[in-house]
Amino acid sequence: MFTQAEDVLRMRGWAAAAALRTGALRRAALLTLLFGLAYGAVMGTYAGVAGSRPWDELLLQMTYSALKVPLLLAATCLVALPSFFVLNTLFGLRDDFHLAIRAVAATQAGVAIILASLAPLTFTWYLSSEAYYPAILFNAAMFAVAGVAAQRLLRGHYRTLIARNPRHRTMLRTWLFLYAMVGIQMAWMLRPFVGSRSDPVEFYRRESLDNAYVIVARLLWEALR
Repeated sequence: MFTQAEDVLRMRGWAAAAALRTGALRRAALLTLLFGLAYGAVMGTYAGVAGSRPWDELLLQMTYSALKVPLLLAATCLVALPSFFVLNTLFGLRDDFHLAIRAVAATQAGVAIILASLAPLTFTWYLSSEAYYPAILFNAAMFAVAGVAAQRLLRGHYRTLIARNPRHRTMLRTWLFLYAMVGIQMAWMLRPFVGSRSDPVEFYRRESLDNAYVIVARLLWEALR
């Protein structure tokens, strides 16, 4: 599994841009699931490492968080894909869309792998502080780091497409924008990922939906206070 993960990060072997086929796409999806589960499980250890959460609640929160990270990655991708397909069609790039999908799938696996590599940092943060809002912001920062780092993979896979048609460069930037905007809002809709000690452990918060960008601004303000 780790050899396959290294192939994804190095864009070599089965994960090379020219080699991505149906079987490779399934392998990329499996890696996204496994490494996403790994980081999500660590996300769910908040308050448990300090002994302030009962073991049954801790295990339940870890399970929920583990399931929700790959769910977040998949849902963000699926929501953004239809508009991305339409834009590719309007730009006359529909014949290359299957290649764009392969690039996106490999990048999704890369995001999950990078997230899993950052899990020890998240666990160390939990050991260092029990503050809830900073814990949420730290995890958001880890997702941001993984997303930015994975851009190198996406650009590498898109290099061949851009050489074929320079308009793919515009579509590359468009996908990055769509994925970021949808991902932030989707993460808020699928909350909680960390889980507050003062709230019951549940898979989905039954609260009214709100604008994720407003919430992020409030969290930053609370953390600064």
